[in-house]
Amino acid sequence: MTKKRRRLWLLLLCGLGLGSATALTLTAFQDNLVFFRSPSDIAREAPPPGRAFRLGGLVETGSVVRETGPDGKPDVRFKVTDGPNAVTVAYGGVLPDLFREGQGVVTLGKLGPDGVFRASEVLARHDETYMPPEVADALKKSGHWNPEQGAPPPAATWNTLEPSKAPAGRSGS
Repeated sequence: MTKKRRRLWLLLLCGLGLGSATALTLTAFQDNLVFFRSPSDIAREAPPPGRAFRLGGLVETGSVVRETGPDGKPDVRFKVTDGPNAVTVAYGGVLPDLFREGQGVVTLGKLGPDGVFRASEVLARHDETYMPPEVADALKKSGHWNPEQGAPPPAATWNTLEPSKAPAGRSGS
């Protein structure tokens, strides 16, 4: 083999190795990426079945139903809303201490064929001033909250709210 041909084979092998490493990395990331969705996003376009994602919003007032499952573990059903839409969530386990109706929540799980979100993890907000950034963005997009006008309205009133008219000025982008 000549030097030129050997160099060509070396470059081809390096390119093949780099391409394989890139493909494996992207495949691993695809399986581990968890996207955030609001109830309005789900109403607009349902995620693929079996795909895990985060669902965020506020726990709708009056929607929490606690039961004991056949295995003796607590089962909880509640609705997560972003104002115009709500998604029913089923969770089998003990809820965080800060979980309350009208409070911000982010859940991790999968949407079932019946439209019920099966949560494997429930995260409640830290205190009355904390709101996950994804939830805040969803509230702003839906027109139900303008940070320049103060705190977000209580979740109990969202079913009757009309999107507010944002004042002229900063658009936030």
